[in-house]
Amino acid sequence: MRNKLHILILLFLMIPLGVFAQWNKLTDLPTVYIETFNNAPIVSKDYYIYANIYLMNDEGHLEIYDSVQIRGRGNSTWNMSKKPYKIKFKQKEKFLGKGYAKAKKWTLLANAADKTLMRNALTSALGEFTSLKFNPAAKFVDVVLNGQYLGNYQISDQVDVRPHRVNIVEQEVPLPDGADISGGYLLEVDGFQDGNCFTTNYYYTPVRIHSPEEEDITALQNTYVHNYINMFERRLRSSNFTDPVNGYRHVVDEASLIDWYLCTEISANIDGFYSTYFYKDQADSLLYFGPLWDYDIAYDNDYRIRSEQGLSTTTYSLMANIAYSGSKRWINRMWEDPWFAKQVYVRYKELLDNGLVDYLQNKVDSLSRLLQKSQQMNYEKWGLRNRMYHEMVLYSSYDQYVEDLKVFINEHCAYLENTFSFMKPVEPTPPFEPANYYYRIQNVKTAKAIDISETSVCQYSNLKDRESQDWIIRKVGEHFQLINRSNNLALNDPTVGECTPTTNIETQLDVTAPDENSDSQLWDLIPQGTEGWYNLLNVHTQHIANLRAGSSNDYTPILSYTNDERNGESQNRLWYIIPNGPLPDDIAGIRDMEPDEYALAYDPMQQVLHFGSETPERLTFTVSVHAANGMLVGQFKANEEFNMTNQPSGIYIVSWRCGNKTRSVKFKK
Repeated sequence: MRNKLHILILLFLMIPLGVFAQWNKLTDLPTVYIETFNNAPIVSKDYYIYANIYLMNDEGHLEIYDSVQIRGRGNSTWNMSKKPYKIKFKQKEKFLGKGYAKAKKWTLLANAADKTLMRNALTSALGEFTSLKFNPAAKFVDVVLNGQYLGNYQISDQVDVRPHRVNIVEQEVPLPDGADISGGYLLEVDGFQDGNCFTTNYYYTPVRIHSPEEEDITALQNTYVHNYINMFERRLRSSNFTDPVNGYRHVVDEASLIDWYLCTEISANIDGFYSTYFYKDQADSLLYFGPLWDYDIAYDNDYRIRSEQGLSTTTYSLMANIAYSGSKRWINRMWEDPWFAKQVYVRYKELLDNGLVDYLQNKVDSLSRLLQKSQQMNYEKWGLRNRMYHEMVLYSSYDQYVEDLKVFINEHCAYLENTFSFMKPVEPTPPFEPANYYYRIQNVKTAKAIDISETSVCQYSNLKDRESQDWIIRKVGEHFQLINRSNNLALNDPTVGECTPTTNIETQLDVTAPDENSDSQLWDLIPQGTEGWYNLLNVHTQHIANLRAGSSNDYTPILSYTNDERNGESQNRLWYIIPNGPLPDDIAGIRDMEPDEYALAYDPMQQVLHFGSETPERLTFTVSVHAANGMLVGQFKANEEFNMTNQPSGIYIVSWRCGNKTRSVKFKK
C-alpha cells in the first residue's frame, strides 16, 4: 500500500531518522531504494522474497511501500551481471501515478544489453506513433538494493490484462457456468515455450496463454484458444488464403497487424517474431497484434547476425528474411498476399509522410538528455566498453552509442522505403473513372499539358492557373467527352474521309461545340502499363492522340495518329490524367442524393461507406472512391459496404453513375 508518511509514522515503523536523510535522489531521476528482509539476496527468478521499497520521486517526496515481493525476471537477461527484476505489491498500486495502470505487478528492466539504455522506451514511443493501443510505460530511475547501487533501470508495465495495459475483458475466476469464453485472451508466440504453452497444428508455432493465468484457466478455455489459433493458421495456409472473407484477413485486425509488423521491421528486432504478443477480446472475432515488448537488442544491437547470417549489420535487411523464427512463418506466408505487400508499403509511406524519422530522432535526443547524469553513474559501475550480452559495437563514450542509433534509424528507414516499394505488387493502371475534378492531360515525355490556341489543340508548359489546360471529363455511355474549361468546347478529331487505325493520320486535333452524338468528340481512355499512363483513342477515327515528333516546344500540335502495338511504349502517345481542383458545383458533404431513390452515408465509428434505399434491388451501380489527389483507392457495388479503415485521414471523393447521371460527393475521414 502506498503511504506518504511523516516523522511520527517513520518512528512507528522504527525507521531511524538518520536513515531518511540517505534516501535522496542520486541524479535528476527518481531513486528506488529496495531493502529486502534481512538483506537477503535476490537469487531466483522463480521465487519471490519480501522487501520494502522507498521511492524518492520526481518532486523529491518519499513514497514507502512495505511487504513488497521481488524476484528476478527474464530469460537470457537474468544471466547478465546487471539483472532485471519483477516486483509485486500487496495490492494494486498506481506506482507510476495518474494515467498509468493500477496493478500489483511491475517490472524493473535493466536494459543491460543496450548501451543507450533507451531502446525499449524508444519502441514504446514508436508504438504510440502508430495505431497500436497498448504500449508499455517507460519511467527511468536509479536503483539501490540493500545499500548497493545497481544502476539505471526502467520501470515498466508487466504485460497483463487490465486498464492502461492490455485493456480487454478479464474473465472471471473461477469461471461461472455459461460464461462467454470468447475472450479476453492475452497470447504470445513464445520461442522459449514457457508457462501454459501449446504448439499449433499447421505451422507448429509455440503459443503461450498468458491470460487467463495457468492456475486459473479451464480445460474449456484452453480448448477454445487452441481451436481458434489453429483456425487462423488453417485459413493462412489454405489455397484461398488471400481471400478477404475465407482467408486469414477475416480473423485478424488489419491495422494492428500491419503496424506491429512495421514496428518490428523499423526497429530491426531479430527477436520480434521469436516473441510476439497478440490478444483476442470477448465477443470480438479478431486477433489483435501487440503490445511491443523486449526490444533491447533491436536497432542493430546483436552481433550474432554476423556469424549466423554472414551480415555485418541489420541496416539493409528485412527481419522477415533474417530474424529468428516463430511468427515469422506467418509473416512470410502473408508476404505472398498482394494485399499485405501493398498495405505494408502504403502504411509505411503514410508513417514517413507523418514525420516518422524526425519523430524517432527527436525522441532519441530527448531520452539522451533525460538519461545524461544517470547513465554516467551507471557506466561508472558497469563500464561502457564491457560487452554485457551481444552488443554489435563497443564505443568509448555514451554519445557515440546514441549517434550510432540515430544513424541506423536514418539509413534503415530509407532502406525500408526502397525495399517495400520494390516488393509491393505491380498493379496495372486502373480503368479511368472521372471524379468531380478539372483534369490536366500531361504528356509522359515532356510533362507539358494539352492546351488550346484559339481552336487548335497543342502542348504548352504546365501552368496551374491556366484554365485552357483544364478539362472536364464526362462519361457518355461507354465513352468520354472532354470539355475545355476556358471556352466550354469539346476535344475533337476533325479528320475527314475514310479512316483505319493506321491510315489518314496526322490531322491536328481541335475543339468544337459539344455534341454527345458526335463520335468525333468521343474518346476512350485506354490504361497502359503500371505508371498511370493512358492513350486517348478517338471513337470515330480509331486514332490515338499523339504529340508531334515528341517535341518539347510550346505550341507543338497534338495529332490524330497511328493506333498500333506501340501504344503502350511510345511516350508521344502516353498521357497522365491529373486532377487539378474540384469542379465548382461539387457537394461539400455527404447528404441524401435523390432521396426518393437512395442515400449515401459514412459511418465514422465503423469507418464504412454504404448506401441505403427502400428499393435495395436498384443498388446495382458501381461506386468509385478517390483520394483528394485523384488517386482511385477502391470501388464497390452500391449494395455493399466499403471499408475505409486502412485509408489515411483526409478528403475523399465518392462518385457513381446511375442511369444517365453522374454523381459525386466529397467527405472528410
